Amino acid sequence: MDKIKELFKPFGKINRRMAAVICVAQIAFVLVLFQVFHSPIVPPPLEIAKSLVGLIQTQELWDNLLTSLGITIQAMLYSILCTMLLVYLSTLPFFKSIAQFVSKLRYLTITGLVFLFIAFTNNMGTLKLSLLMFGIVPFFTTSFLSVVCSIPQQQIDKAFVNRMNSWETLWEVIVVGRLDQLFEVMRQNFAISWMMITTVEAYDMSDGGIGTLFIKSNRVHNLPDIFAMLVIVLSLGLFFDWFLSYCRRLLFKYI
Repeated sequence: MDKIKELFKPFGKINRRMAAVICVAQIAFVLVLFQVFHSPIVPPPLEIAKSLVGLIQTQELWDNLLTSLGITIQAMLYSILCTMLLVYLSTLPFFKSIAQFVSKLRYLTITGLVFLFIAFTNNMGTLKLSLLMFGIVPFFTTSFLSVVCSIPQQQIDKAFVNRMNSWETLWEVIVVGRLDQLFEVMRQNFAISWMMITTVEAYDMSDGGIGTLFIKSNRVHNLPDIFAMLVIVLSLGLFFDWFLSYCRRLLFKYI
């Protein structure tokens, strides 16, 4: 009885097993409810599950998923390197305004700039990579800048008291001292890149990708396949979210 009270009490505490049971029960309830009262537009869960099983057994799905994962991971790595360089340089007054400007670019739509990227890229693979990075870097920069700006001034002063010069302070306090936060920034912003990949792949279908499958299914109004692919995309996103969080805990055991 006490455990039930905890469920409906502000800041109530329950163990992981109970939390997992509640989560599964809630998902099952929603699926059953949706199966019984589904709309004529959205296919019922059983139909989506049937389509999901069929898709998983096709080589086309796995080839396109690997294509999307490859360009997403590549864009993530390049973006985090650009972000690290930009944010670390932002500690120099000359580069601070540049980093802040890049951060503000997250409000700029990609659609209006596609013609510029086409003009300055040699092939469609480079175009997609550039578009994806343009969408990722401003969000990475915003998140990592907030990490750097939140460093207490006492930590920086302490480094100077310990007779470190400016560059040594940058290395110890920000580069090394906030390396775990860099993983957290990657985890939080992976969803942005994974969400954008389907949009970027729409500009060129020759190389394949999960976005290509979405477009093909949309053209023939194959709603079960569309929702089945949404389940796959969501599942992979949740997996990478857990994986990056696990890597952070594994590499930085002190957090």
